[in-house]
Amino acid sequence: MNPRDPLPTLAEASRRIAAGELSPVALTEAALARAAALNDTLCAFIEITAERARAAARRAEREIAGGRRRGPLHGIPYGLKDIYDAAGLRTTAHSRLLLDNVAAADAATTARLEAAGMVLIGKLATHEFATGGPAWDLPFPPARNPWNPAHFTGGSSSGSGAAVAAGILPLAMGSDTGGSIRLPAAYCGIAGLKPTYGRVSRRGVAPLAYSLDTCGPLAATVEDCALALQVLAGHDPRDPGSADLPVPDYRAALRQGVAGLRIGYARRFNEEAEVEAEQARALDATAQTLAKLGAEIVEVALPPLAQFNAVMRTISPSEAFAIHQRDLRERPEMYARVTRERLMLGAFVTGAQYVQAQRLRRILTAKVETLFESCDVLLTAAIPGPPPLLEETDTTPFRRQQPITGVFNATGQPALAQPCGFAANGLPLSAQFVGRAFDEATVLRVGHAYEQAAGWAAKRPAVATLPE
Repeated sequence: MNPRDPLPTLAEASRRIAAGELSPVALTEAALARAAALNDTLCAFIEITAERARAAARRAEREIAGGRRRGPLHGIPYGLKDIYDAAGLRTTAHSRLLLDNVAAADAATTARLEAAGMVLIGKLATHEFATGGPAWDLPFPPARNPWNPAHFTGGSSSGSGAAVAAGILPLAMGSDTGGSIRLPAAYCGIAGLKPTYGRVSRRGVAPLAYSLDTCGPLAATVEDCALALQVLAGHDPRDPGSADLPVPDYRAALRQGVAGLRIGYARRFNEEAEVEAEQARALDATAQTLAKLGAEIVEVALPPLAQFNAVMRTISPSEAFAIHQRDLRERPEMYARVTRERLMLGAFVTGAQYVQAQRLRRILTAKVETLFESCDVLLTAAIPGPPPLLEETDTTPFRRQQPITGVFNATGQPALAQPCGFAANGLPLSAQFVGRAFDEATVLRVGHAYEQAAGWAAKRPAVATLPE
């Protein structure tokens, strides 16, 4: 394994380890070498856990050599957004308020990945408490985009997007309250899955908004997201939002293709969301590719974006303020400016406004669910265009433009962001596929078929190949 080269995808690493062609120890050393070489440029890691990783890799190698392979993820490196607990490591949430916060136990998701035999390389940068950022008045710098470090990674799972896109890690965990998995995936040119609300446990993950928070994977390919979700999904009775439903075979669904499926293309949504011309053309081309693969493309109309924005601008800040109100009152100076200002907006939401927002949310969710009576998956934009310059990113308290991904946090349905082309400046564009509640299998099936036909996932940023 040459550390100059990007790490293989999760699926490829799994295949090569199973065939005896790749050593978990060599793979881990390559990940550590790449993390050390690239972190000064990308600022993706808050902490690199080198000795822990080496010990886990040696253990995985012994177990696999002894015929005790735990499954397809055994011996493969991964990283955790630094709102996930890992026993004995700090969980800082990228904030000075939690610099001394050492986790006593693993998050439920961390425990599942560790039980699968994965190798933790480190904790990854985020926006403070998964909301405020990018910010420069924090103990750690904001992560930077591997396609061009002057540009934004998307947030809040910023380090996760950067580390996967740069080929440091095959898998990183993110969280998504208004788009925080899908935005870094979109801006960094990789795949990111927000599962259905309740599909993956949130226990042991720092909360932002209890009725919106969702945990999920970022990876180089849709197949990798399917492999990860197979391990991550499942009921957790200690998470009150967890759903007790069967978990299907996600990888098996990938082989079915899209012939006969109906894809609802929300073309008018692109206009309403002020999607730029390059991104809109890329989405049109995505629909055309799916049609050539045998899918039927039908145009659908989502409810007005302004209504979703009103719901998200009411529910998310008020729930976040409820979590942070004591610290905001007693030590507001400890937060970054952008975090403090965004969280404090929740103090001005009345109980009546919150209740009305939840009522409107139910109405909008029912309207979106109705669309699935005539189609299997929706195709929409995830981002308005390629990533902006980092210094030009909106850090105002009341965002000039809400993330368009937040629509499907309001409804709770599964949503996948993945590459669908590149802008003239060489930066990524992205498509979003959305499915029925708890039907991640069909979302992944469509995403995989498109990915295989389009070939965008094979393209890596120049920074991914290190110089001699």
